[in-house]
Amino acid sequence: MKVKGCSTTYKDCKVWPGGSRTWDWRETGTNHSPGVQPADLEEVVKKGVKTLVIGRGMSEALQVPQSTVDYLKRNGIDVLVLQTEKAVAEYNALAARGVQVGGVFHSTC
Repeated sequence: MKVKGCSTTYKDCKVWPGGSRTWDWRETGTNHSPGVQPADLEEVVKKGVKTLVIGRGMSEALQVPQSTVDYLKRNGIDVLVLQTEKAVAEYNALAARGVQVGGVFHSTC
């Protein structure tokens, strides 16, 4: 994946207004199941995003537990959980409208 303004090509990435980095699953012990945990999102949440888009992979193999969605909602953040191509398109549309949006994207399965 390519992020505008960044020379790095990512396999999995975290993005927020003005920044991005590799999403290294080893940092939090993430696997396809149980999937995305609040610890995976904390960094992006702390950037002050109002909406967070989660890309589950091309075949949607990456799970997103209800507890993770609840964590975001408790923090006043709207969340969208989508197949990665759709997630990227939604992220780009929101960012173009000036929404304070962040995302975590799994690019493969």
